[in-house]
Amino acid sequence: MCGITGWVDFDRDLTTEGRVVQQMVDTLALRGPDDEGVWLSPHAALGHRRKAVIDPGNGAQPMVTPETTADGRPVAAICYSGEVFNFQELRGELRACGHQFRTRCDTEVVLRAYLEWGPDFVQRLNGMFAFAIWDGRSDEVLLYRDRLGIKPLFYYPTSNGLLFGSEPKAILAHPESKAVLSLDGLREILSFLRIPGRTPLREMYEVLPGHLLRVRNGGHREEKYWQLPAREHTDDRATTVQTVRDLLDDIVTRQLVADIPLCSLLSGGLDSSALTALAQQALDPTGKRRLRTFSLDFVGHVENFQPEPLRAAPDAPYVAELAAHVGTSHREVVLNTADLAAPDTQAAVWKALDLPYGIGDHGPSIHLLFQAIREEASVVLSGEAADELFGGYLWFHDQRAVQADTFPWHALQDKPVEEQSTAFLDRDLVRELNLPEYIADQYRTALAEVPYVEGESATERRMRAATYLNMTRFLPINLDRKDRLSMASGVEERIPFCDHRLVEYVFNVPWSMKTFDGREKSLLRAATRDLLPPSIVERRKAPYPSTQDAGYDQAMRQQLQKIVAEPNSPALPLFDLDAVHQQLDEAPGASSSMTKRALQDETPVRLNFWLEESDVSLDLTH
Repeated sequence: MCGITGWVDFDRDLTTEGRVVQQMVDTLALRGPDDEGVWLSPHAALGHRRKAVIDPGNGAQPMVTPETTADGRPVAAICYSGEVFNFQELRGELRACGHQFRTRCDTEVVLRAYLEWGPDFVQRLNGMFAFAIWDGRSDEVLLYRDRLGIKPLFYYPTSNGLLFGSEPKAILAHPESKAVLSLDGLREILSFLRIPGRTPLREMYEVLPGHLLRVRNGGHREEKYWQLPAREHTDDRATTVQTVRDLLDDIVTRQLVADIPLCSLLSGGLDSSALTALAQQALDPTGKRRLRTFSLDFVGHVENFQPEPLRAAPDAPYVAELAAHVGTSHREVVLNTADLAAPDTQAAVWKALDLPYGIGDHGPSIHLLFQAIREEASVVLSGEAADELFGGYLWFHDQRAVQADTFPWHALQDKPVEEQSTAFLDRDLVRELNLPEYIADQYRTALAEVPYVEGESATERRMRAATYLNMTRFLPINLDRKDRLSMASGVEERIPFCDHRLVEYVFNVPWSMKTFDGREKSLLRAATRDLLPPSIVERRKAPYPSTQDAGYDQAMRQQLQKIVAEPNSPALPLFDLDAVHQQLDEAPGASSSMTKRALQDETPVRLNFWLEESDVSLDLTH
């Protein structure tokens, strides 16, 4: 796992710009603690930080071809981030085509595959990736991003090319870039959804999932190579369950390939338990070689646990039962409120996220969890996307959300998200933002994209739409957060449920079959039931854990008080100080949700830190 960055400019000689490119590379040091490299050519400069996972002794990047053009330049060069899980099969195909290899790493396979099959070679890749290829024959750069957008890739057009990077901070290290927050950028921050391709910064974009960006002299254009397909599902229930299991067996086995220590996250829920059981079975069904597993808990959480609407019991007993049942080598990471609220922890989290997204204590707890994992392992399996794909969230099963004319996760809030997230803002600015209309417009845009199968019932169409919205507007929130926080600790996270073969198959399974037993995630439960203890098979969906200690909320409010008291706080011009003081005087009740508390109390804190740390200027005139 790595970090990439680069600069394309068709009006100047970039071979003299090594210092600037190195500054861009330096911002990505946490993503690649093992090695770094810069490659310069007249019109393209590539930079790389490496986290060595496969063939650690080789595979330095940027990687160039031994073949050269007529003027002596490499035919192609690549800077690559991610993993291609079918690289061994592709290597065999390429060898049969006459290609020779100097390393065992997948980077070289990707480069040789491009040379053999051309730009459409990406269709052959199974994995998570973001990479740039400079083609010396056509004098162009191609930026590729994986189908689900697991790995990030940002870009910033210039007058004669563009800048790109795994994180915005790499682009902002270049003197030609500017960090400007516009009205639309602020709207996105406050909407609690992710708009594909957009960022809060003016003129900074993301390569869309399943797309490549082709950069040539004269401009750039984005080309789609994959999208969620709508197909008629003809398999019966038994065949469907078996197909899901067969796919998961293959996916997990592929994603266990690594030359460094690997582990699995374990919450005691269905998703992580199924992955852990599958991984242990694939690693060593005899149990002699035990998979490392890690779980998260909070000091006093089990002893003082209070049932919540979405969580009837703490995770720890289920975690212990699964670890014993499967036979993993387990470690529980226990955090206290002081750990979560510590200024250095908060700063590390917000620097890693690089954009003002996040929710409650999730960021700090994930960060500290990965810090602990890094002591023993560098690759981790995680269960993101199972809820979005198999229908695990409450809003899939509550008719208020299913029938709402908005994003399902917005529909179940006590108050509209737009009211919660703007409670601290200047009232004139709130009117100018017109967040309800912005969210409604984004909802209509997303709904218009949904692919359908002819003849589907109204219910099936509605649930297909709900799945699509979750996969394209909610899942990116979780993927982005986990990528940034894992990589900031030098840990590579792998997401088996994002394998595009599984996604394509399950997306097209009728909702009636996905819920055939009247429960959430019926297919996943049926496909892995034989591997799990009954208590976990029957456990209801519970969200990612949050501390029940009110001390964390108090710490966030203290930070907000400091911001309001400091006349030079960069976010201060955005605030309605009377509204902020009213919030600070009204302690949240026990029933207040994590989302509500985070939107009202933590959003202004994150926003202020980001404006200051990234030196963001405000331009809210349009």
